[in-house]
Amino acid sequence: MLATTVAGVVSISAAAVFSFALLSKMVERMVSLSVGIMLSTSLLHALPEAFESQADPRSLFATLLAGLLAFFMLEKLAILRHSHHHEGDGHHHHHGHDKREAGKAGWMILVGDGMHNFTDGILIAAAFLANPELGLVTGLAIIAHEIPQEIGDFIVLLNAGFSRTRAYVFNLLCSLMAVAGGVLGYFTLDRASNLIPYVLVFASSGFIYIAVSDLMPQMQRRATLRETIPQVLLIALGVVIVLFLTHGH
Repeated sequence: MLATTVAGVVSISAAAVFSFALLSKMVERMVSLSVGIMLSTSLLHALPEAFESQADPRSLFATLLAGLLAFFMLEKLAILRHSHHHEGDGHHHHHGHDKREAGKAGWMILVGDGMHNFTDGILIAAAFLANPELGLVTGLAIIAHEIPQEIGDFIVLLNAGFSRTRAYVFNLLCSLMAVAGGVLGYFTLDRASNLIPYVLVFASSGFIYIAVSDLMPQMQRRATLRETIPQVLLIALGVVIVLFLTHGH
């Protein structure tokens, strides 16, 4: 429990310091970095780890499909709720205001992040039960690969209209899912281990959906070559960061 709590708090706090100090004034541009981080975390790290397990690939693809549809419905509910809230209020809301007010990508990233943290908790518990030293190394490795992902999460939350404090508090609450995963993994390790690939796939579906459905369309509205080059470079930087910090994990 201590390891899962420290891993969550350290990674989120480090990501918050970096995001708020250096990136908050460039949130719109840093969305490109977030896309690179989320897609590479999902496609180059989490999904390969899930498919290298003993789980049935057909079941994992079914989970991926279910996750994409689930996040579509979650976004749809957020849009409907937002439309109902402002219906007949007599105010004109421009597109940017609506996007910030709805914050749908922000809420979806929190759901996906909670699932991912839950899986990390299970992995830490499994490592500690095998060997305490392995548990410590695993915790440090998870902190390393969580920091770039959490930076991406903070960028999305700021872009969705969350304040710095609100983004930090909600991300911190999501980190408690790692503690829940650690407790579940400790007491029901065999059963929980079988669920790890499916949790990884479901969390990945959320990151993929958010990147492709919400963030990339924002980037496509900036169609000039002068704006496209930094976008491409920042996506590539996000991929490189994840590859570097998750190498060997």
